[in-house]
Amino acid sequence: MLTALPAYAELMSAAKTLEQASLADLLADPVRSRSLVYRAGDLTLDASRQRIDQAVMAQLITLAKQAHLPQKITALFSGERVNISEDRPVLHMMQRSADAREDPAFARLAGFADQVRSSTVTSVINIGIGGSDLGPAMVSAALANHGDGPKLHYVSNVDPSHLHDVLLQCDPATTLVIVTSKTFTTVETMRNASLARDWLATAGNQEDSLAGVTAAPEKAAEWGILPAQIFDFDEGVGGRYSLWSAVGLPVMIDVGPENFASMLAGAALMDDHFKDAPLAQNLAVIMGLLRVWNRNFLGYPTHGIMPYDQRLALVPAWAQQLEMESNGKSVSRDGTPLDSATTPVIWGAAGTGCQHSFFQALHQGSDIVPLDIMVPLSPAGIRLAGNWAQSHKILVANALAQAEALAIGSPNTEEPHRHFAGGRPSNLISWPATTPHVLGQLLALYEHVTVVSGFIWDVNSFDQWGVELGKVMALRFSAMLAGESSPADLSATAADLLSEIMTDTPNAG
Repeated sequence: MLTALPAYAELMSAAKTLEQASLADLLADPVRSRSLVYRAGDLTLDASRQRIDQAVMAQLITLAKQAHLPQKITALFSGERVNISEDRPVLHMMQRSADAREDPAFARLAGFADQVRSSTVTSVINIGIGGSDLGPAMVSAALANHGDGPKLHYVSNVDPSHLHDVLLQCDPATTLVIVTSKTFTTVETMRNASLARDWLATAGNQEDSLAGVTAAPEKAAEWGILPAQIFDFDEGVGGRYSLWSAVGLPVMIDVGPENFASMLAGAALMDDHFKDAPLAQNLAVIMGLLRVWNRNFLGYPTHGIMPYDQRLALVPAWAQQLEMESNGKSVSRDGTPLDSATTPVIWGAAGTGCQHSFFQALHQGSDIVPLDIMVPLSPAGIRLAGNWAQSHKILVANALAQAEALAIGSPNTEEPHRHFAGGRPSNLISWPATTPHVLGQLLALYEHVTVVSGFIWDVNSFDQWGVELGKVMALRFSAMLAGESSPADLSATAADLLSEIMTDTPNAG
């Protein structure tokens, strides 16, 4: 447990001292600041605007060793059953390895993607939820400048308007529907899939226009998908870690197998760095330890992720699921109640738009929110004529300016409403330009940051039992609405709302 580690008390004492220190003064020391810049692959992490010094970094590395982080990383990569509540190894790194990219299963997936890309299909709809949607949708947006396949749509919500409004944009005669579900039993996904199947049938299409991605291929076949169009992945691949597997099929159709493989290679590069780099130079370890430092020693309950790249606008939502579903736990891996906090609330939006939204609170609000500010140093995929490079320079200038302003502030005791206290920590993560290979590095880095912090907190970052109770109750309420059971043991207001829904007209217009 974190609080039982010998370095914990020392770090708590250091936190009290550094809370009183000026972050502007810390930044003014060039030796300290440059010692907190780390590189791996194409990524550069500038942690100089964190409320730390070299001594604290050394203590955090000691904390990691006391938490047996090196041994846990070794166990992760060696295939030990580190997901102990489900008695499974964690296999998502294997999905992007060089061996996996040479495997016949990858060739089959790529062959199907090429077949769709060269066919008369004009629209592809991916139906999934959680990791079956957030990861692929985020990557498709991130690599939009590489998208040259059929028009791609993602549908996740069981809210009928989501699927309905997408279907209005498509032709059932030229649409491929991909049903992505690890178990092929997820209620929201299968409800949408059934509606989409009925819609395809209106044009005489069904079997050839359906594909399935799942860890339960037999269920997909029973549901009616042709075996030749079912692509499976191992149940040891968690949903939020699954975009590297066959779950990435819609991305592969969108950007092509070569670009998809390049993204996998970038992720594999970061895997090697995480596995082999010394702790003190390991990007994922450093960022994971800083997350623990800010959460547990400085007491900051939220963490913002701000990509200064509009195509990365969905990264905060993806990272939100990645971190909060993985580490939103209150018991240790062996079930012992924890006596300290775990995951911060993850949130964020793309810059520069976010500066004109909530950055007021970040600069002058009473709560301090550590940030990850991400920015590519050069634009990618700009095809039209014009001075787009100057626009990108303005983008980069804004990212750097926000990091500096949050850290240094601008004291003004004469006009308190114009006073900027500073002292707001951030990481600045940069890279040359957003390519598939760099994107793979960035996303794998964040996966490993989540794993590192989870290992330090001693939680199981690979299960998600917390989502189950809501699912069970939703099934119960759905049965009541269908007249299959009567309300019992409900709160009065829940019973009232169910009664009101049952008497409403089915379609208000």
